[in-house]
Amino acid sequence: MTVESCCNMAFIPNDIWVEITIKVAADSIRDLCSLRMTFKAARDAGEAEIVHRSVSIPPPHATPWWWCLNPGAKRFFDRCMVASNPELLFREALRELFIRRNENDGMKMLNSATNTGHVAAKYALTMTLLLRTDDNDEKQRGMKMFRELDAAGSLADCKAMCFSILTISWPGEVQMPRIEAQQTVCNSPTCSTRGHMPLLYDYRRRAAERNSVHAFGGAAHIPCINCRANYEMQAFVNLA
Repeated sequence: MTVESCCNMAFIPNDIWVEITIKVAADSIRDLCSLRMTFKAARDAGEAEIVHRSVSIPPPHATPWWWCLNPGAKRFFDRCMVASNPELLFREALRELFIRRNENDGMKMLNSATNTGHVAAKYALTMTLLLRTDDNDEKQRGMKMFRELDAAGSLADCKAMCFSILTISWPGEVQMPRIEAQQTVCNSPTCSTRGHMPLLYDYRRRAAERNSVHAFGGAAHIPCINCRANYEMQAFVNLA
């Protein structure tokens, strides 16, 4: 890079630097660190709260183990959490709900992450709402979100992301909720698949243990969307 181009960069307004840094942060946390080491203006822009909120957090299996021990890395992620980074909110919500058993804080975080557009958080919130027995309005809200996820074809990817976090981040510590009889979503007396989803899930699970082709497919072929929601609930509580 020439001296002239460096001088020109010095005159770029800070808000432009912030926008550039946001785009870099949303793509790669490593690229963000590299950018911040190039210019003072980029380093200053990287201090903005919106940048910490926008940082792309790598999945657990791609996260270097030493990040949790490095003081600088811990301070950085603490700042991202304070800035309400959606991915960290989502992960902390799962910790509150299924390890610390703190439903109030967990649900607040899960709602906040969902409101940012985090799809896996929306999936976890959907399942948590469907599992409720004390609030029919919330169950209906969960069913509305399930329809949206089902229509978008997002269920499998979201479930895989939740599985990755729950099993890699906190192996052996997670306590998933149980499904009681009254938590069945489908209540139609004329539905031919009502009440069969636990059996179908067990059949698919045993087939998977045998590496059978019958393990695939889930409940996608079931015409009743409420029964498909029941099947997804079975899969969710058995993630960990």
